[in-house]
Formats: sequence, structure tokens, C-alpha cells
Amino acid sequence: MSNLSRSQKSHEEILDAAWTLISRRGADISIAEIAQAVGMTRQSIYVHFGSRGGLLIALVRRTDARERIFENFAEALKEPDALKRLNSCLNVWLNFVTVIHPVARDLIRLKSRDTDARNAWEDRMRDAHNLFEQLVTTFADEQVLKPCWTIQQAADYLWANCSVQTWELLIVERGWSHDQAAENICRSMAQVLLK
Repeated sequence: MSNLSRSQKSHEEILDAAWTLISRRGADISIAEIAQAVGMTRQSIYVHFGSRGGLLIALVRRTDARERIFENFAEALKEPDALKRLNSCLNVWLNFVTVIHPVARDLIRLKSRDTDARNAWEDRMRDAHNLFEQLVTTFADEQVLKPCWTIQQAADYLWANCSVQTWELLIVERGWSHDQAAENICRSMAQVLLK
């Protein structure tokens, strides 16, 4: 095995171990705890990621890549019918939220007092918002976006209503099934945004 592939393997092992630890114990775990879980030194973790913040950003980006959120969303954007496109894109996103929820929930919890958690969360939310902006832009281009919305406002509204926090309120707090939440979010977004 080459040094590069060994290094890549270690990188992925560290991220997988960190994901497992954060899912179980929370995002306020230390580099030392992650290092212990993968049988490495703290210094080795810093060599890979530079900082705890670098590790958290790499962690959430690895999940994006592993779950193919951007590729799946891009594929859903190809749907020619606006309503079907909206439903496809929102289902891709909401299925992804189910996967990221254990770690996302804790980043949200910590972001007001932990700069590393806040930076990791904001990094991913910028990309998530961009996905919704791409979707809304297709509606504006096709003139099916209701005239009361700007692209930015509609993207903001979609982003907020499809957020991890909204998903958690419906599923965890109110006991909805994932399918109920997805169906109702899709229907309400279509009624509010599309002509």
C-alpha cells in the first residue's frame, strides 16, 4: 500500500471514528478522545486536519460526499416538471437530514459557544442554502415562482422550512414519521412558492 493510500485510509478512519463518537456522545469531544478511538496520537490528528475545527468541517464534508448529496440533488434538478422537481429535490434533502441528524443536532447545540462547531455548521449550511437557491432559480427561469417572492427570499424560506431543526421538531418532538414530514413539507412548499 502506498503512503498516499495509507494516509487517505487513516484520514477516513479518523473521520469515521469521529462521526461515531459525536453521534453517541456529542460534538464537544476532544481531539485526544478521537485520537484514542483510532489508536493515534493527538499530533497525528492535527497533522491530518490542522485543528479540531478542521476535523469537524472535514467530518461533515465527508458525509456529504459519502451520501452523494450534491450529485443526488443535481440529478433531481433535471426533472422537467417544476412540481416533481421540487418534490424530488426536497426528498433528496430530507432523506439526507435523516442521516446527518445525530451530528447536526449537536453542532446546532454547541454553535453558540463553540467556534469550531459554529464554523462547521455554517460551512455546510452555506452549501445547503446554495442547493435551495439553485432549485428556486429554475422556478424563476421558468416563470412558475409566485411573483411575491424574490429568488433569495424563496431560497431562504425553503432552507428554513426544510432545516434540520424543523425536521427534528416534526419527527422527534411531534412524533411524525419521516414520510409524513416529507409529504407535508413538499405540499406546503409547493402551495407557497409555485404558481
